[in-house]
Amino acid sequence: MVKFILSSRRVKQASALLTGTMLMAASLPGFAAPVELTLDEAVAMALKSNPSVKISESELEKANWDVSVAKAGKAPSVSLAHNASRYKTAASSTYVYNETSNYIFKYPVPDYLTTLYTNSIDMTLPLYTGGKLEGTIDKAKLAVKVADLGITNAQQQIKLDATNGYYSILQTRNLVTLREESLDRLTEHLKNVEAQYNAGTVAKTDVLRSEVEKADAEQNLIIAKNSYELAVSSLNNIISLPLDTELIVKDELKYQKFDKSLEDCIKVALTSRPDLAQAQVNVDIAKTSIKVAESGNKLTVAATASEKWHDSDFPGTENNTWSIGINASYNLFDGGLVKAQVKGSKAEFTKATEQLRQTKDSVQLEVRQAYLNMLEAEKRIETSKVAVVKGEEDYKIAQVRYSAGVGTNLDVIDSQVALTSAKTDYVQALYDYNTSRAKLNKAMGMAVK
Repeated sequence: MVKFILSSRRVKQASALLTGTMLMAASLPGFAAPVELTLDEAVAMALKSNPSVKISESELEKANWDVSVAKAGKAPSVSLAHNASRYKTAASSTYVYNETSNYIFKYPVPDYLTTLYTNSIDMTLPLYTGGKLEGTIDKAKLAVKVADLGITNAQQQIKLDATNGYYSILQTRNLVTLREESLDRLTEHLKNVEAQYNAGTVAKTDVLRSEVEKADAEQNLIIAKNSYELAVSSLNNIISLPLDTELIVKDELKYQKFDKSLEDCIKVALTSRPDLAQAQVNVDIAKTSIKVAESGNKLTVAATASEKWHDSDFPGTENNTWSIGINASYNLFDGGLVKAQVKGSKAEFTKATEQLRQTKDSVQLEVRQAYLNMLEAEKRIETSKVAVVKGEEDYKIAQVRYSAGVGTNLDVIDSQVALTSAKTDYVQALYDYNTSRAKLNKAMGMAVK
């Protein structure tokens, strides 16, 4: 045997090295400190950092700039132009009559180069466009409303996603606990079966069956832990944290009575849903588009002003001319273009109207589904709670009977499976109730706080 003897100095150096290594490891991404979250904190993080909200905000900014673009059409437009040209005059001849000699002389004119500089300022101010500019501005303003409602819709969806993700962690965490409890019960029962087998009071088949049940419980625990890790990664993605961040959720799955009737929920949804309001605004946009299309058959009037300078010397600011006038135009024939545009706009209006009706029906259906699912989960909470109490009592009785030699191994295993199933049903009912309630709040268009 070889013995290694370390001095106290070496021990201190090794200890310091180990401590430093652990600190460095803790600073690496894989060793990041866990993040503790409540449900409200998770929702707040999602609203702050999720790309969907930022995309909607960018769309609103774009819509506001589109209003400025539309308004610019009513402002005067001024353009400044400069032209510099150099051209050559070809050689020619000219004839001159001499009265004294009564003779016509022919004189050759050589070619020559000429440079000309021209500057101009032109202004156009639309006076009347048949409602085209006004309609374009109105459409742009309505589009701002759609984009603003889009932010609200995105926020509500993100809140729902974060809430469901948070509840999913709670559910899978509870299922991991239940699988661990099941494994512990089967492990203890296996020890009891082995002791009785060694004492010769039970058959080998009891041991084998108990070992199989324990192995099955171990697999279920592995699956439950994997589901938990996936749930954590999913919520990390929603709240924009690294996917491997360890989360510690502070809340618990619990039951809280919902106090609104189905009719009240539908009324709230019809007045609060942002996508329903968007559909209504889209109808207004389509109606305005018809007016814009019809303006193609109306008179347009614009005021014009222009001033020009031209000179052979740079920059050409001599010899100016100017003009002021009114320009009126009317489309006599366009091959049916405006008519087709009007027909197309009317078809879009019909489409928008039907989409509004479709959205109203979908909103009511969505509220009804979420509400009924919530009520169904609420009833399951009560029944599964009773089943858990009965299952625990049944399992204890089965254990006592088996230990006393009057019960069978199958009775204990069946009661254990029934108890685990009852507890799982209770957790599932709580999860379904809370997620259905969150979906109902989204379906009603409840404001994001």
